[in-house]
Amino acid sequence: MMQKPDKAKEAVKLPARHFERGLVQVYTGTGKGKTTAALGLAIRAAGHGLRVFIAQFMKGANYGELNTLARISNISVKQFGQAHWVLPEHITEDDRKAAREGFDEARAAVLSGKYDVVVLDEINVATAWDLVPLEWLLDLIRDKPRNVELVLTGRLARQEIIEAADLVTEMVQIKHPFEKGISARQGIEF
Repeated sequence: MMQKPDKAKEAVKLPARHFERGLVQVYTGTGKGKTTAALGLAIRAAGHGLRVFIAQFMKGANYGELNTLARISNISVKQFGQAHWVLPEHITEDDRKAAREGFDEARAAVLSGKYDVVVLDEINVATAWDLVPLEWLLDLIRDKPRNVELVLTGRLARQEIIEAADLVTEMVQIKHPFEKGISARQGIEF
């Protein structure tokens, strides 16, 4: 029988060793669920005592998941974006600066030895729209320590990223409530 934890922010016992071999995972495509899949993986990893860093690119709003993730002691989340939606035709220098500063911090997290899993949420869009140069991300994949799991999310994953990854999942939209005029709902989409 599984025991329930007494406290939500209870200290988690860290593993005696890291992954023998961390992989590069990509969640891409037009369908819903890319960030959700990455956050589910992060929670699973944290539940096993692994240390997780999540960098959210092009996001600056308070999404519901942030409230829960803040209660998990071995998950760190940082947002690198404005509170507004970023559209390719309206990218500002502030958007580009936030993404590049975020990438620098995410790269430092990957290379620090402090984290077992690093999630770069929406990095595929950030590279597709040149907020972060593609070559920077490819260099990070090449330089990633062997024992770090790297998870990259977002639509528009470039072919070079797909080829460099160990696992690629494409979310395909078959049907979406937006098509019927149903707006994003708090607690479900944000």
